[in-house]
Amino acid sequence: MLRYKEAENWVFYKLLHELDDRLCYHDMKHTVDVIRAADRNCYLESIDEHNTLLVRTAALFHDLGFCEQYLDNEPIAAEMAGETLPGYGYSPEDVRQVQGMIMATRIPHNPQTKLEQIICDADLDYLGRDDFHPIADNLKKELMRYSIVSSDKEWDGIQVKFFELHQFFTDSAQQLRAPKKADHLQEIKQRLEAYD
Repeated sequence: MLRYKEAENWVFYKLLHELDDRLCYHDMKHTVDVIRAADRNCYLESIDEHNTLLVRTAALFHDLGFCEQYLDNEPIAAEMAGETLPGYGYSPEDVRQVQGMIMATRIPHNPQTKLEQIICDADLDYLGRDDFHPIADNLKKELMRYSIVSSDKEWDGIQVKFFELHQFFTDSAQQLRAPKKADHLQEIKQRLEAYD
C-alpha cells in the first residue's frame, strides 16, 4: 500500500521551508501545478491507478533537488526519492520508475516510457495554456535573479529556441496544448522582432 499522502506532506514541508526565496517559478505552486497536469494526463491517457500514483509521486519529487542546488538538480531529487519512498511503502520497482520519471524532466526531454512522456508533458503544460505569460514572466524573473538571463531580449531569444525544440509527447497534450503553444511562439517572435 503506497502511502502517497504521507510522502506528500514530507515533500511539501521541505519545499515550504528549504527552497531559496529567489525561486518564483520552481516553487511549491509549480509542483502542485505539475501534479494536477500529471493527474489529468494520466486520466486522458487511460493510465491505471497504481501507475497514476507513481506519476503523481514523480511530479511531487521532481523539483525537490532545488532545495540543495539550482542547476543539475534532478539527480538530487531522484536520490531523495530513492532514500525516502521505501519508507512510504514503495517497492524497489516503484522507486526505480519514479526516479526514471524525475530524470526524464531534465531539459532537453528524452522520455523512454509512456509514464516519462506524461510527466514531461505535465512539467511544461503551461506552455500551451492561457496563463502562460505570467508563469513565463516568473521564470524569466527567477533566471535573472540567478544571473542566467540578463535582459528581456535575451529571454525572448531563449524562449523561441526552446519552443522550436520542444514537443509534447502524448496525444492528449498535443491536442490540448500544442495549438495554444504555437500561438504563444508567434507572439514571442513578434516581440523579439520589435526589439530591432
